[in-house]
Amino acid sequence: MGIFQYEFMRNAIIAAVLVNIVCGIVGTYVVIKKIVFISGGISHAAFGGIGLGYLLGINPIVAAIPFSLLSAITIGLISKRSKLSEDSAIGIIWAVGMASGIIFINLTPGYAPDLFSYLFGNILTIPVSDLYIMLAMDFIIILIVVLFFKEFYAVSFDEEFSTVIGIPNRILYLVLLCMVALSVVVLIRIVGIILVIALLTIPSSICRQFTYNMKKLIISSIVTGIILTITGLWISSLLNLPSGATIILLLALVFLLSFFIKKAVIAVRRLKT
Repeated sequence: MGIFQYEFMRNAIIAAVLVNIVCGIVGTYVVIKKIVFISGGISHAAFGGIGLGYLLGINPIVAAIPFSLLSAITIGLISKRSKLSEDSAIGIIWAVGMASGIIFINLTPGYAPDLFSYLFGNILTIPVSDLYIMLAMDFIIILIVVLFFKEFYAVSFDEEFSTVIGIPNRILYLVLLCMVALSVVVLIRIVGIILVIALLTIPSSICRQFTYNMKKLIISSIVTGIILTITGLWISSLLNLPSGATIILLLALVFLLSFFIKKAVIAVRRLKT
């Protein structure tokens, strides 16, 4: 309990809670809609915003917000309004974002000292200003989901039926990608650009082994993510390991355990019948 006397550790725990609220909500839709690699494309494209922030001398996280949103909308429009496939659009935006970030950083005078933390994350170095950004992102995403929960539910499970009953699928799809973009911005300081996909999808994948109810899935994903992120943070501080990588490996281990537990439960039920 002595670790809680340090401000950086308190900030890390608050960040873990805030970031998993986003992951639990958006990650559920990402897993159900099977758009996991779009998250990877947007996160890598966000590197362009990080580089632009260094070049302009502003908070790189703030600069990454419009860059990520623009990338998400571009992927959505290209995949829906052109003959180019979605994975091709992701690859193009992915490459352009990373290349732009490298160019911007190369043009920046001096040296970018904490660039490594944006690539691989470092939850222990999160300043209070970033916590306010995370809180704002949480509020926006929760508000959007509360207002359009039924529409997102319909689009997630039966896109053709939702079109028939008059739900604007394309607009909701772009809104969903924008929520993914905001989630990516929140996640960058926790696990970094490289590991964003894992924290966004693994908690929801774990909980989906045991429930298909949308509301239960979102809530359980949030709780699971918070518990495992804080546990991973504790393990990393105990063993002096990189926090982002430790959190991801713990999530992956629990996912494997949940998979085998689910298989065991199914086998027991079959034996009883």
